[in-house]
Amino acid sequence: MSGAHGHPAPSFDVDVSERGAPRDGAPQTMNRRLFMQLLAFEATPGNTTAKVVPAVGDALARRSVASVIYADANHPSGIGVLTFSEDPATFVKRVRPALEEVGNAVLRLRPEMTMLGRTYSTGYEADLEYWLLRRPRETALNESWSWAVWYPLRRSGAFERLDPHEKGAIMREHGDIGKAYGAADLAHDIRLACHGLDVNDNEFVIGLIGKELHPLSHVVQAMRKTRQTSEFIVQMGPFFVGQAVHRTAGE
Repeated sequence: MSGAHGHPAPSFDVDVSERGAPRDGAPQTMNRRLFMQLLAFEATPGNTTAKVVPAVGDALARRSVASVIYADANHPSGIGVLTFSEDPATFVKRVRPALEEVGNAVLRLRPEMTMLGRTYSTGYEADLEYWLLRRPRETALNESWSWAVWYPLRRSGAFERLDPHEKGAIMREHGDIGKAYGAADLAHDIRLACHGLDVNDNEFVIGLIGKELHPLSHVVQAMRKTRQTSEFIVQMGPFFVGQAVHRTAGE
């Protein structure tokens, strides 16, 4: 096949699989991942979150949708609805009908807060399946970790032009801070890629989950000092802050 102006088209193989660290000498590859979406709503006048939360939770449970419903800490009549599935069609074929069942007369979408992403690997994961599929579910559904801070972010193009070794050092600095908070059971992260999935052209969605709210704020503060955040993050937020009030394990 020829490209434009008669030049030969570039020849290369496209592989969309995720990769982890070698295991027992064999490479780990998997073409599976978890998609996660956060939708934010406010109850319409005359309705309360005490009424809305059970209605949304029941509608999602009847369709076996894995979900967490948060009471919005920054909006007295707001909720956040986190749903997740390996099949992104779930958001259209099951989540959407569930929310339509509850109805616009009860809920008003806050589209500026919508976040959608997919789990991804870095190539260093010791257990690729756990990292991509089970760990995010377990983190979101953990009954002991009720507080959550969700936000999208975008890095500058300059980051992608850095030497791979320099990029690796920058990412390790960032990762080491996150691991320290996780080891102390202060904050646990869910990291999602959202390239092409976000109306604002963000690259990632981050979920910080924990028992208390203060450490989640503290880890965001600590990350501000890293080279990645201070030099290469050009956009963060909006931030959704909520406390889990309903969970459904789904299928």
